[in-house]
Amino acid sequence: MIRKTLTAAAVMMGLALPASAQSLAKDVFGAFRTASGGPAVSIGNYSQGCAQGLVQMPESGPSWQSMRLSRNRNWGHPEMIGFLQGLSRAAQQAGWRGLYIGDISQPRGGPMTSGHASHQLGLDADIWMLPPPTLGLSPQQRENLSSVSVVANGGTALSGNWTGGHMSIMRAAARDPRVERIFVDPVAKVAMCQMETGNRDWLRKIRPINNHDFHFHVRMNCPAGSICQTPNPIPAGDGCAEAQEWINIRIDPSRAKPSTPDPNYRHPRTYRMSDLPAQCSTVASAP
Repeated sequence: MIRKTLTAAAVMMGLALPASAQSLAKDVFGAFRTASGGPAVSIGNYSQGCAQGLVQMPESGPSWQSMRLSRNRNWGHPEMIGFLQGLSRAAQQAGWRGLYIGDISQPRGGPMTSGHASHQLGLDADIWMLPPPTLGLSPQQRENLSSVSVVANGGTALSGNWTGGHMSIMRAAARDPRVERIFVDPVAKVAMCQMETGNRDWLRKIRPINNHDFHFHVRMNCPAGSICQTPNPIPAGDGCAEAQEWINIRIDPSRAKPSTPDPNYRHPRTYRMSDLPAQCSTVASAP
């Protein structure tokens, strides 16, 4: 309570303290158990922002269960919550019982105390690759159960866990105009490129990335009324050759192009309150 009181006081003073003396933003936003009031507004960058008026994804529904409830990261913009519930119904049409929903955002967004760099605006969500064997898991079972990887052979081929349902669900998500892009392991992306025999436009939104074989990550466009920074546009084309090159590099690392680390990069967990948009100070000080 003392830390939160001091943080709120600093916010009301316009965060006049030097940056080195301010609280880390992850500690401020990670401490909230509830959302702030007011209309839903996502503020800033997916990896450097916060959100007002988020709503909590219900723990269970007719076609979903929220996982890892102890993290309290099942909060999102109403557009995201509605999208996830709709996608879980699409999963049933694909032959699954529904979806297991992983992390979305903290109650007021912002940098997380562990894990993700993004998920700060209530507009990112992780969806498990595990087809739910049941939608009747207890809270403790949701802490202990693990998802499954759809990738095998050192990250070069699909595992036996891959099903046509995975593609059907991601295709349904990508075709939703509210979705900005979807991150998934390049092996899964290439598989969908090979499997698609009809309209391929949706494949452009499927972006290859490492460490996304146990879940896929949906990112939504900035909703009306929010003040988000526009991300870099998705390159033209279906992106299938790019995803294949990720796999080629896994097979032969010498194919990787030399890269120079950004000397100015900081992980969001190092941000202080002054590194976030000014509106996040108001969100942090709201009741």
